[in-house]
Amino acid sequence: MKRNRGLPQFPGSRKLHMSLACLILIEGIAIIAQATFLARAITLLFEREPLTEVVFEIIFFLVSYLVRYGVTHIQTTLAENYAEKTGTSIRNRLITSIFNSGAHFIQTEGTGRLVTLTVKGVNDLKKYLDIISIRTLKSVIIPVMIVIYVFTHDMISAVILVAAVPIIIIFMILLGLAAEKMADSQYATYRVLSNHFLDSMKGLETLTYLGESERHGKRIKFVSEQYRKATMKTLRVAFLSSFALDFFTSLSIAFVAVGLGFRLIDGTLLLLPALTILFLEPEYFLPIKQVGKDFHATLDGQVAIENIDTIIKKQPVLEPSNQAEMIWTPNHHLQLQTISYHIKDQPVLKDISFSVKGKGLIGIVGPSGSGKSTLLHILTGRIQPSKGRILINGLETQLTSEDWLKTVAYIPQHPYIFPTTLAENIRFYAPEATDQEIEIIVDEIGLGSFVQELPDGIHERVGDGGRTLSGGQEQRIAMARALLSDKSVILLDEPTAHLDIETEYEIKQVMLRLFKDKFVFFATHRLHWMMQMDDLLVMDKGKVVQQGTHEELIHEKGMYALLHHRMSGDDVSG
Repeated sequence: MKRNRGLPQFPGSRKLHMSLACLILIEGIAIIAQATFLARAITLLFEREPLTEVVFEIIFFLVSYLVRYGVTHIQTTLAENYAEKTGTSIRNRLITSIFNSGAHFIQTEGTGRLVTLTVKGVNDLKKYLDIISIRTLKSVIIPVMIVIYVFTHDMISAVILVAAVPIIIIFMILLGLAAEKMADSQYATYRVLSNHFLDSMKGLETLTYLGESERHGKRIKFVSEQYRKATMKTLRVAFLSSFALDFFTSLSIAFVAVGLGFRLIDGTLLLLPALTILFLEPEYFLPIKQVGKDFHATLDGQVAIENIDTIIKKQPVLEPSNQAEMIWTPNHHLQLQTISYHIKDQPVLKDISFSVKGKGLIGIVGPSGSGKSTLLHILTGRIQPSKGRILINGLETQLTSEDWLKTVAYIPQHPYIFPTTLAENIRFYAPEATDQEIEIIVDEIGLGSFVQELPDGIHERVGDGGRTLSGGQEQRIAMARALLSDKSVILLDEPTAHLDIETEYEIKQVMLRLFKDKFVFFATHRLHWMMQMDDLLVMDKGKVVQQGTHEELIHEKGMYALLHHRMSGDDVSG
């Protein structure tokens, strides 16, 4: 996988790099001034000049020292702010990309990998951005300034300094490539470990019930051991390269120092330039050493950038709409023509075609695995069909368009409750809604008495770290989100499948009353819901095999009649 070897380019990076370059130039001048005044002070004292003659050199040395480290602090602050701002922006884009890519993408990529990228990967990226901009510029600007200054005092020392750099760089490239390969292997092992851990946590009860927990624990132990070995290999290469870097730089400094010493003895070189060069030598190699050491510290950041960039590029593009704004009405007409969807060349939906009017309850029914949820994900605009056409009022469109997404509210089986107040949870689709509007919605969905019992009312904290909610209450909150936004198209993926009968009955009455003027797609396997639908889409093995009302489909004696008999307990052969 090819990596970008230059400075990372993100919004605001050019301004940062220009500012850092100017500050590093000032730092380089301060370093040279610091070495020069220190050498002058020592030379004057060596020549037995009175201390009063050295005061100005000492003062100028201290000023140069303060300027240098003041400028360094400013550089660090600028880089940290840039890294934090960029990291936050990339994390938001990554989360948006994952959300827009749909459930199948999450299943394909693995929850562990995506969580790792969102948390650890972005942190590694911020560390990389924080370090790399300063180190890269310093490794170019400061050594060039120092070697030019040394050249004006002693050409031989300057030549030795210049000749040492290619040797160090070549050796570091060889070790760096090995470390890079190790880091890639380590990251891949970490991804597997993350997926195993998260999947095990989610399925812990099932594994225990099936008696597979011990065997699965051994598998996790094996993966953990592989990750440990990969980490140790990477560390060995990192320590070796650090040792080699220190060894070659120390050797180069020693060559220059010995040469200066011999020429001082011969009298061909004065003490002042010799001391100045001697003080500047470590400063010449310091940026190069820091780049070499930080290379290993930023490898994880480089790997994270590539993986995050790959996921962000997979995000469905929000297509601009041909209309000024979509306002969905009962007169609208939605048509799907030969829609198919594949995951890794495996068909999930096959040539789906149907046509529905823009109002009423549209049921999506069929056996488990028939493609109901995938069809809903296409209708939400979260995944793009592999082929086929989608038309609204006879005009071909993309359901990833912003206008369609603004029209749609999605209520899954398990709506997510954010660890914040009840009011903020309900404001999910309409963040500008007032407390009064929320209280009206709360009463409509049947949560009024529950909210009255809460100490802080709609401002009570719920979810993790707050008040625990029942499944029915979570579903009501999901409905409140959709209703508060006043969205015209509602998509529901078996929202009452995991509720008890009494709660489901209460929720059903509320839904039928509140969604009667909406355009609702409802994926379900519950018989009593099917009889309430204005139109039914019957799915089997990724295809829509029937369409019609409950009465029409019962008389057709097809898949729907078979499902109906199975769910009602009737004899199929009767």
